[in-house]
Amino acid sequence: MATAPDGKQPPSPIKPLPIASPSASILLISPSNQILLLRRVQASSSFASAHVFPGGHIDPNDGPLPPQGDVRLHEDSPAYRMGALRECFEESGILLARDRSNNTSSSSLLLQLTEQERDAGRNAIHQKQVRFQDWVRAHGGIPDTESLHPFTRWLTPAHIPKRFSTQMYLYFLPLAHPGIPQSLHIPTCDGGVEHTEAQFLPAAEWLSLARAGKIVLFPPQFFLLSLVADFLTAVADDDDGGLTAGETLQAQRERLQEFVKTGDPPWGEKCISPGALKKEGKRLVMGLDEPGPELDGTDRRGDAERVVFVQFKGKEGTSGMEVGWRKDVVDSGLDEGDEEKYLEARKKERERSRGGNGDLEQALRGRKEKL
Repeated sequence: MATAPDGKQPPSPIKPLPIASPSASILLISPSNQILLLRRVQASSSFASAHVFPGGHIDPNDGPLPPQGDVRLHEDSPAYRMGALRECFEESGILLARDRSNNTSSSSLLLQLTEQERDAGRNAIHQKQVRFQDWVRAHGGIPDTESLHPFTRWLTPAHIPKRFSTQMYLYFLPLAHPGIPQSLHIPTCDGGVEHTEAQFLPAAEWLSLARAGKIVLFPPQFFLLSLVADFLTAVADDDDGGLTAGETLQAQRERLQEFVKTGDPPWGEKCISPGALKKEGKRLVMGLDEPGPELDGTDRRGDAERVVFVQFKGKEGTSGMEVGWRKDVVDSGLDEGDEEKYLEARKKERERSRGGNGDLEQALRGRKEKL
């Protein structure tokens, strides 16, 4: 390495920020208010063997997106919604499309196709023989993008080489109805291409399995399941208020939808890029307030009230995960060294963003340091 005239070594060049690939996932809620998770294959290049929500990369066939470097790339859009529905169908076999002949926007009238028709469609779409939306329309349906509820966006931290900008959605399958075959809501894996299992369970049960070390969850999935578990709970045939099971399930859904509208910003607009605040024993305390370096200098924000505790164990995944209140972490002792490390890490993310994506510089200018 060349030496500067003053005898000092010049600073190392800033590594470009790894691109965050656009992707989308769905928290798919069953007629009994359970959540669908899929188990990734062990050979997967991301989240190997972990349980994840159905979802994946946005394909050019899903629709146009702004170019890399444009902050609008990290906003909800028709392409993200189409990609979410397509990935859900490819991965689970559950088709979220309305029956065009019913002339209504109600998601209670989903398109009903045979298992053979759906399997043939999954294969053709996965092989890119036909676009998802074209296949749906050819079978008398309309992709049900209108029933997707935005529920946070997640930007992978800058130090991870394989990054994603993932738009999360909620989707409520219709409550049980005599005219709706329940076979339409039974998930199946994709034959081991990307997943080996597909199952609906209550959100609280998924969390219990993760705490017991029986499944692997990563912070976005654990965090969102924790939020949902406060609203979607087990339902008996009737409750103390005299409501039927169906009425209770519907009331739970309405409370969750109201919650998504709350917050500053609302949960549908939050963008979260986790960053380590401090270490407690073997666990990291991950802050959720930052939106990611691509959105520095914008008004996008994450969740400033909560944190995630997690131990990362390499190929074994994670353990010891819990959601806590950020105030409790600060009150219990966020010392000056922890604060400086957090701010320094965020500073490096911004430098990498400017160094690797020059067209972001205008959007990143004027950023204030904060915890």
